[in-house]
Amino acid sequence: MKGKLYLVATPIGNLEDITLRAIRILKEVDIIAAEDTRHTLKLLNHLNISKPLISYHRHNEEVKCDSLINKLLEGENIALVSDAGTPVISDPGEEIVKEAINNEIEVVPIPGACALVNALIASGLDSREFSFYGFLSLNKKIRMEKLKQIMTERKTSILYEAPHKIQNTLKDILNEVGDRNIVLARELTKIHEEYIRGKVSELIEKIENFKGEFIILIEGNNNILEEDFFKGWSLEQHYKFYENQGLDKKEIIKKIAKDRKVVKNEIYNYFITYNKKNEA
Repeated sequence: MKGKLYLVATPIGNLEDITLRAIRILKEVDIIAAEDTRHTLKLLNHLNISKPLISYHRHNEEVKCDSLINKLLEGENIALVSDAGTPVISDPGEEIVKEAINNEIEVVPIPGACALVNALIASGLDSREFSFYGFLSLNKKIRMEKLKQIMTERKTSILYEAPHKIQNTLKDILNEVGDRNIVLARELTKIHEEYIRGKVSELIEKIENFKGEFIILIEGNNNILEEDFFKGWSLEQHYKFYENQGLDKKEIIKKIAKDRKVVKNEIYNYFITYNKKNEA
């Protein structure tokens, strides 16, 4: 009988931010796979739990994934935890979840604290719809494409950022997205929990020498018309914009047609002709 993979949310600051179910699962599993075993050990000691710990982070995911899957196939139950909050969300875990599903291993989420959700509900910005971008890429081209995408978002956009990069990221937001209303949330559920609100230009001046990861919440853009954003783009540029978002060909053509207010067949036929020219 196969074991189960539990995705266990852990505290994002205050150690009391953990559910009774999460505590029970951590007590019952055979192994705990942790992003940082030293960090997780502090939590386990606080909860009086003693379990074998295996390191599982971004830099060893490929190596450790196979061995953990084998243990699950042998019938052992494993809890996956990150340093703080819900695993897989901008943290390691996506690969082992995919492999578990491929091997018909049951994946069980154990809900709890999530930094982006807590920041959003206390931000005062529109929470009916939002887009989560995680950490912006260090690759300048990809980074600018994401910021351009955020510029057109009518929904609240949410980013994560490290304290030593926050100034540069705010400057990029100001230059590429505009001087929007934003909220910076930090030290959530801790003693020094803080929400810093204002225009991007104002907050650039205020943010210096802060510790702890930031959640950046950016007000949606209700002024720009989508057709104005795409004005001047070639169809190839338009296609690439959506392709970078991971959409398939059918969905991309549908979106381009909607943006340009033309029938889908017109866009479809253009790319058939374009591909034939390139293949010739």
